[in-house]
Amino acid sequence: MGSADRVLRRTAEAIEHITGICFKTGPPRQVGAELEWTTHRAADPSAYLRAGDLVGALGEHAPVTLGNPNPVPLPCGGAVTVEPGGQVEISSAPAGSLAELHAAVTADREVLTALLADAGIVLGERGLDPYGRRRRLLDAPRYAAMERAFDGSGRTMMTATAGLQICLDAGEEHRIRPRWAALHEMGPALLALFANSPGDGWVSRRMASWYGIDPRRSGPVPASADPARAWAEYAVHAPLLCVPRPYGDWDVPPGVTFADWIEAGGDAGRIGRAPTPADLEYHLGTLFPPVRPRGYLEVRYLDTQPGEEWIVPAAVLVTLLGSDTLTDRARELAAAGAGRWHAAARLGLADGPVRRSAADLAALACGHLDRSGLPAAVRDRVAEAVQRRLHRHREGITA
Repeated sequence: MGSADRVLRRTAEAIEHITGICFKTGPPRQVGAELEWTTHRAADPSAYLRAGDLVGALGEHAPVTLGNPNPVPLPCGGAVTVEPGGQVEISSAPAGSLAELHAAVTADREVLTALLADAGIVLGERGLDPYGRRRRLLDAPRYAAMERAFDGSGRTMMTATAGLQICLDAGEEHRIRPRWAALHEMGPALLALFANSPGDGWVSRRMASWYGIDPRRSGPVPASADPARAWAEYAVHAPLLCVPRPYGDWDVPPGVTFADWIEAGGDAGRIGRAPTPADLEYHLGTLFPPVRPRGYLEVRYLDTQPGEEWIVPAAVLVTLLGSDTLTDRARELAAAGAGRWHAAARLGLADGPVRRSAADLAALACGHLDRSGLPAAVRDRVAEAVQRRLHRHREGITA
């Protein structure tokens, strides 16, 4: 029986599978980014776009979800994807340094914005659609199932939010745990520092939408001395979102976890068949914690940034993870705000413990930006942007 036909008959098999793939060990060398934006008609930013508008604008770079069977990457290797509400995303190729990533993403972003501009489309600059649009553009079984499974918060997340993801190597085996812990402990402070989606009393309404989803799917993975095991347990006890099928809808009964599906085999929630390793790996892609392991570490708690300022949080994160000494010091400075996810998203830097951690982490990162490898002019812009954000809070101005 080939691996594609093998079924999972015990939860322990699924846990073993996940722990074997979630962290790829080795010296940290690569960095990547995923930049997402809401899209708008230049002449009427509040109007809805149609899927065909994006197909025409993106041409050969349009993704499979828009009906293009052979998408062509952008010139510097970035892949274009389109999210359910018409958000456009560049997923960079892995880069050997932050400077290489900056150059590649800057060039690809210029190409993307020019393509869209020719079609009368512009990119948004906030992490939440400012016009309140909440309509699904893409017609695919996955997104239809997600829309039916989610309530208002989940639908907002699907159709109206835009985030910035930074992807970092997991590191050598003995450093995976502190790097994983650091990204979580710094999370509330960096979320607040770079919040860019105000609305309904939150400085990061984008993160508020994630918090409105079942925390078994979107909450942080519990802290543990064994992060691989903690992630595996989180994953198997998270509810199914959808199950791919060759025909018909992909819906699943509410509340059925992956562990339920394994233990009940084909009888679980009337799914009709036992799960395979491929089903498990698909399920992992439907989980949205603020830090997700995918062999590398995917940081998911940052709002999209205006213009070229995506490099600012990227530089802060890469610098603080750039050496064991800096990472350990960052964990000490992050301790005051660690775990304060909701306070960070609602109050931002107005929350005292979060503000202290953010200011201390910003100072540590800006004091070592020379290690980032970025050109001096870019480092200066990063430092200026960080100080501007801290100053805006002191002046009582919301992000």
